[in-house]
Amino acid sequence: MAIVHLTDANFEKEVIKSDLPVLVDFFAEWCGPCKKLAVVFDEVSKSYDGKVKFAKINIEEGQAIANKYGVMSVPTLIFFKEGNISAHKSGFLTKEQLVKEINNNL
Repeated sequence: MAIVHLTDANFEKEVIKSDLPVLVDFFAEWCGPCKKLAVVFDEVSKSYDGKVKFAKINIEEGQAIANKYGVMSVPTLIFFKEGNISAHKSGFLTKEQLVKEINNNL
């Protein structure tokens, strides 16, 4: 499953109403750690195909969503299960740290 690119218009459908748990990467184009995390995020997403939906939202295009979920810095990862937040992490994560976070929240 490809990484879903979120907008204000599709956030509810893709995240809140998703049958799968959803890991959302809140990022910005100008953010160096976000670019490093994007590589890890993409690589790890392939291991969870059919188990976890991976999604990204640019905070400059989705400011209302970022504000609603208290995103104060990027990158921020928020794990949603059944429409509710189950984990919230800010900053760069290594592949091992990201896998551990996902497994702890499945």
